[in-house]
Amino acid sequence: MAEVQYRFRDDEPVSDPGVTVDAFGEQTNAAAVRLEPGDDARDLLPHLERLRLVEVNFPVFGDGRGYSSARILREAGYSGELRAVGQVLVDQIALMRRCGFDAFAPDQPLEPTDAEAAFARWADVYQPTTDGRAPIWAKRHG
Repeated sequence: MAEVQYRFRDDEPVSDPGVTVDAFGEQTNAAAVRLEPGDDARDLLPHLERLRLVEVNFPVFGDGRGYSSARILREAGYSGELRAVGQVLVDQIALMRRCGFDAFAPDQPLEPTDAEAAFARWADVYQPTTDGRAPIWAKRHG
């Protein structure tokens, strides 16, 4: 398991290992789950209140299904830790953050100055997402 390199939360980190989606449905005491690219995040929607951590695995950089999983969970009201794990690359982290990820555990540690620059790169945004930032059109037409 990769170490969390960036975390944008004030609560205590969850150290429980994430179980598979199938195992989560069978365990009443599990509070952490790991979504793989083929898993459907909507299967977790009835259980959001008991989840403290959802790890979304990015086994290869070109597989973007985890972005959709993050947005589905955040739009449904999930407020626990949403952690991107695996092939998390510096050029993706700002967009992952916009989709709702608030923790990052890349397989290969990111260069801190590059990651900080990526998180700060766009002061203004065009689309509304789950991160609460007002898009430019809303600022303009308010």
